[in-house]
Order: sequence, then C-alpha cells, then structure tokens
Amino acid sequence: MTLTSSSQTYGAVTKTFHWLTVLLLLTVIPLGIIANDMAFDTGDALARKAWLFSLHKTVGVTVFFVALARIAWALGQPKPGLLHADRKLESWLAETVHWVLYGTLVLVPLSGWIHHAATTGFAPIWWPFGQSLPFVPKDDTVASVFAGLHVIFERLLVVSIVLHVAGALKHHFIDRDVTLRRMLPGQPEVPPLAPHKIALAPIASAFGAYILAIGVGLSLGMFNDDTPAAQVARLDAVDTGWTVTQGALDITVTQFGSAVTGTFADWTAAIDFDENSTTPTPGTVKVTIAIGSLTLGSVTGQAMGADFFDAATFPTAIFEGPVSRTQDGYIVEGVLDLKGMQLPLTLPFALDINGDTATMSGTTTIERLRHNIGQSYPDGVSLGLSVDVSARLTATRTGN
Repeated sequence: MTLTSSSQTYGAVTKTFHWLTVLLLLTVIPLGIIANDMAFDTGDALARKAWLFSLHKTVGVTVFFVALARIAWALGQPKPGLLHADRKLESWLAETVHWVLYGTLVLVPLSGWIHHAATTGFAPIWWPFGQSLPFVPKDDTVASVFAGLHVIFERLLVVSIVLHVAGALKHHFIDRDVTLRRMLPGQPEVPPLAPHKIALAPIASAFGAYILAIGVGLSLGMFNDDTPAAQVARLDAVDTGWTVTQGALDITVTQFGSAVTGTFADWTAAIDFDENSTTPTPGTVKVTIAIGSLTLGSVTGQAMGADFFDAATFPTAIFEGPVSRTQDGYIVEGVLDLKGMQLPLTLPFALDINGDTATMSGTTTIERLRHNIGQSYPDGVSLGLSVDVSARLTATRTGN
C-alpha cells in the first residue's frame, strides 16, 4: 500500500488520518456528554467533573490540529473518483456530507476552544498552551455565543457522522462495492474510475447546512447565557465625607490551582476621614456590597448558590470599622458581615491625598469556610480555602 492516494484508492497517510480521527471522535464526544451530565455537589464530584472536562478539551484541541493536518494533506492529494458517479442525487449527498464533516471537524473544537479561552477558571486544557487565545477577550457574552456554536456544530457533526457511516454500510452491504474497503488496510481491486472533480453544489449545500444549524440554534436561544441571573440588591445612597468617583472591588479564588478573579459591580462606601486629625483613628469606613452583582467567570451562577454566597438569602455584605494609622500607611480593623457571619477582618491600605482627591488601594484575605462558603469543598483541592480581596478607589472630598 502506497503512502499517497490516487484516482482509484486512498493512500496509507489518508487512511491513518481517517481512523485516527474516528478514534479521537469516539473518545471526545462521550467524554463531553458524560462530563456535562455529572453532578458537582461535593469537592470530589467537582474534581472528577473537571478532570473529565479537561480531558475532553485536551482531546478536542488534538482533534482540531489533526483535522487541519488532514485537510492540508488532502489538498495536495488526488481524491479517488466516485464509484457511482452516475447516481447524481447519491453523489451530491455523499459529497455534501464530506464537506460538512471536514468543516465541523474544525469548527467544533475551535468553537469549544474559543469558549474556553473567553471564560476564567474550571477545567484547564492540559496542553502547555491554549488557556488563552489571541484576540479572544475574557467576556461572558463571547463565551455564551461560542458555547452555543459549539453545541450547534457538534450536533451537525454527529448528524454528518451518522449519514457518513450509513452511506458506507449501504455501499458495503447493499451495493457490495469497494467504497468501504478503499478506506481499510490493504489495496482492494478497483475498476477504472474517472478523476474526481470538485463540484460547487455540495459545497453550497454544506454551507447551507451550517446556516440552517445556526438559525435553529438562534431560534432555540442557544446563544443566550441560561444561567439564572442573581437578584441584585438595590443599595441606598450613603452620607459620606468622601464621594467615590471610580473604583473596583475584586475577589480572587483558586480553582484547581488556577487563579480566577471576579468583580462586584455594585457597592457603596461611606467614608468619614480627616487626614489632619491627630487622634489614633482619624476616620471610619462602611462598605456595603451587593452580592448579586458579582461576576466570576464561568462559575458566576454557582457562586450565587446556597452553598456559596447564597445571594437570595444574603443579598448584601457589609464591612465597617475605624481607620488607624500604621508605619506603612493605614489600616481598617473592622468587622465583615458576610452570609450571616460577623467576623473580624483587617484591611491594610495605601492612601494618597492630593488636595480634595484621594486614591486608595488595599488587599486582604478571607477564609471562606469561616463564613460558611463552599462547605462541600472543605479540602482546598478543587477550591482554595483563602479568597483574596482587592479594593481600589478614587474619591473626592464632599465637605460633610
């Protein structure tokens, strides 16, 4: 058997690509289905689910590169002619299915890869590359769109595989020709065939199949994020001596060894501070946080659940306390009221005041189990025990 293909039969390289692709698909598709259906109500269950998803993603990236290599090889090879070129409808269907297969073998893993790159956290790819992709932002909308495309193209891939297999079996058992045997090891006897010619109709039909599949996905809402949005508590205006003009309140958790950063979009700060005061505590601060305004990558919905922040029951968190001077700057030694637990929390911060404008930045750490957050994940393996909190803001003096 020769390495290259001819107008009569497929070569060894093409056959190897074909059966390697089959093996990869028989691995990656069941992995995705099983991982997606698995529960993750305990730390061990989440670890298993993440491991399966990581394997699914890693094999999927392999499929992508194998598909590209297969297509690149095919472009330089003659394609064996059709055994029944006179059967116009059958030939059109077979060629259309082939084009859909080639396209989806690239589009399915690529859309899944982009979805992965647009999210933060959960189930890393095991290749030493690909956690992020050029020109793909960490964005929930982008992630949602490509998650929908991934599902749509995967369904189209499965349909084309079924049709492809059905066609091969029909040729083998009903027509009793060498169509299937041409892709098996060995060199079957093939009658003289006319050279294969690329027809535009099957390409157009395959493109139409993609458009139809995307249209069906749109009608079913597959591009929408179906994670129920948490109810965001409405925060009242605060009486403050310093008005925050801009700022950010972030948390960073460690998930399977990777840092995942989230942001609270809605919070208020009541600040009473006099930098010229000679007292040990020249000010006080009270920060009220709308828990439901948190975005935390792909696990935002889970973070709002009862085992974590339980935003439905505890819609806000409050941190308040006096401001004291230190050798390096300032510190708030206050109390954090989070998920019904009132515990002491210290926040050291740097402060720079220029006239009536102040800039502040500080970080601290919270032990989540002390606040009954993530009690189903007590070992710190799948979800780190410490949560880093970062606050930074710019405020102007109001004169109150």
